[in-house]
Amino acid sequence: MLNKYEKLLVKTESDNLCVEEKQFKSRAKGLIKDKKIGIRKDLPTLTEKTCILAEELGHYYTSCGDILDQTKTENVKQEKRARNWAYEKLVPPDKLIEAYESGVRNRYELALYLDVIEEFLEEAINHYKEKYGLCRIYDDYIIYFEPLGVFRKMIDKQ
Repeated sequence: MLNKYEKLLVKTESDNLCVEEKQFKSRAKGLIKDKKIGIRKDLPTLTEKTCILAEELGHYYTSCGDILDQTKTENVKQEKRARNWAYEKLVPPDKLIEAYESGVRNRYELALYLDVIEEFLEEAINHYKEKYGLCRIYDDYIIYFEPLGVFRKMIDKQ
């Protein structure tokens, strides 16, 4: 069975993208130009590489041009769109419910279950709070983003 990083690599291949792990002169963790994605080779974990690759794919699908200058409003917006794409790819609401049903009860366990770094999980939760507010109804569940929790709705059977 493929891990998340390998699944993302399969996606890049199907889109004719080239991913290369390399040393960077800058502090960047990932970069994309045209159809080439670079991932910092010395990232400490495969989990972090997965989060960075997802964000770079987010850039591929949602951004255009050179957005390195983050003093420009349009570039900041494109960066946010790319990150939001990554959050929804790696931390979708149905996986939050699945984690709850599997017995996950805190953010540390949730990050492990979803195979994302804790910082990425926090940013994903903040993204959902911005998008939906404090909670969202999803099928038979209510997902609370502040404080984080998942609850099965009580169904009245009268």
